[in-house]
Amino acid sequence: MKSCPYCAHVNREGVLFCEECGHPFAGKAVLITSQLMEDEFDNVQGRLTWGTARFDPSSKLVIHIRDIAEPVTLEPDEDTVLGRSDEVEQQPVSDGLDLGPYGAAEFGVSRRHAAIRRGEDTLTLVDLGSTNGTHLNGQRLIPNQPRVLRDGDEVRLGKLVFHIFFK
Repeated sequence: MKSCPYCAHVNREGVLFCEECGHPFAGKAVLITSQLMEDEFDNVQGRLTWGTARFDPSSKLVIHIRDIAEPVTLEPDEDTVLGRSDEVEQQPVSDGLDLGPYGAAEFGVSRRHAAIRRGEDTLTLVDLGSTNGTHLNGQRLIPNQPRVLRDGDEVRLGKLVFHIFFK
């Protein structure tokens, strides 16, 4: 069994791409499509859209939060805030996704930490001036500067890590 370095999914031995997120395994020789058997080609062909930035109007986001079994499915609005509810005043995140039930306060997620903004056919991630920062695929975002989201991206709000997939 082989664990994916990107999403931590445990894969069958000998696979060239993660069965969950499509991430290629490092250290493999460049694969020429003529080397694929018929059934292997069908499996790879279904994953050719991994990493795409295109987000159709009918698409949804599937958010896999690290160490949480059930993914969160979300239909993003024009501006969807990612944050946590205010525990003192007991005010939920009214215009977005409340990450409070997933340990957001312990992981350093701000009440209004980041936003996912919907464009015509793309999504962008914007840090809203959070205290503990927003990271996209390991790179810290500059506050208020949008970055394009792609299928399979890793997002870190404070120390809360999740992967975003387009469905």
